[in-house]
Amino acid sequence: MKTDVSCPSPLPAIAIESTPELPAPGLAEGVSLWVYVKLVMVALFWGGTFIAGRVLAQEMPLMAAATGRFAIAVVLLLLVAWKLEGGLPRLRGSQIVVTAALGFTGIFLYNVCFLAALSHMPAGRTALLVALNPIATAVFASLLFHERLGRVKWLGFGIAFVGAAVVITRGELLTVAYDLGRSIGTGETLMFIAVMNWAAYTLIGRKALKDLSPVAATTYAAMWGLAFLSIGAAWEFRASEWHAFGWEVWGAMAYLGVFGTVVGFVWYYEGIKAIGASRAAVFTNLVPAFGVILGALVLGETILISMVVGGALAAIGVTLANRART
Repeated sequence: MKTDVSCPSPLPAIAIESTPELPAPGLAEGVSLWVYVKLVMVALFWGGTFIAGRVLAQEMPLMAAATGRFAIAVVLLLLVAWKLEGGLPRLRGSQIVVTAALGFTGIFLYNVCFLAALSHMPAGRTALLVALNPIATAVFASLLFHERLGRVKWLGFGIAFVGAAVVITRGELLTVAYDLGRSIGTGETLMFIAVMNWAAYTLIGRKALKDLSPVAATTYAAMWGLAFLSIGAAWEFRASEWHAFGWEVWGAMAYLGVFGTVVGFVWYYEGIKAIGASRAAVFTNLVPAFGVILGALVLGETILISMVVGGALAAIGVTLANRART
């Protein structure tokens, strides 16, 4: 089964895993332009998750914020599952374990680390570090499952890694070895942990998709993640002043649940079916750029030269790796 390593958001990764590659030469006949517009919009929505996450991370306890996001997402995903597949299948024992692992890694740990990272560093910088996701996933797939990665893919991953390193070190690659503390802080460390959990989620998803549909696996993962998050949120609830949260906080939570999770997943899955997984995946390279641009426009964050150069290198590297056949 082909492993996709390029998605920045936990939910769509599973959808790519089980979808066969469809021939899609360019803007091919029979493929509506609206499909491509939707894929660009998905990248915009996911870029916006960093801004919404930044708003939540600065105002609301982390697990409470993530719980609100996935409470909204689970309700909508259940509706999607009912509409597309007539509901969810009953899980066997092994499926319970696998979907729980998906929920723990890709929903619970990933989102807690994601929001925690956003509480320590700007949204744009966090968005650019998403370029490490495909590298980590591919390397783990190669080490654990002996998947063959050709020279072009390794070259692409290498370029993407250099780009990420430029962003992380703020362009100080030559001096970072002497002063790691100045360049790699708490936020970067938390994003590294998030990336590791993303890789685990993606690879565990291969097992889940052997006998579950993408929609069912995604919905069950979100339900498990919501259960884990709710435990932490219940503990945070006593110390939270919920009445003090303004409309921006609730709006950010709704955005993450509706557009950043469900709409993004559905539209991305539609794109995969229309033009194939590899071509749809290329659009995710727009996510960091949208994240940086929206961070500057909405939150007034500074765009550093190192972010532009590093982000461009990361996008080139990931695109190269995605286009390579082996």
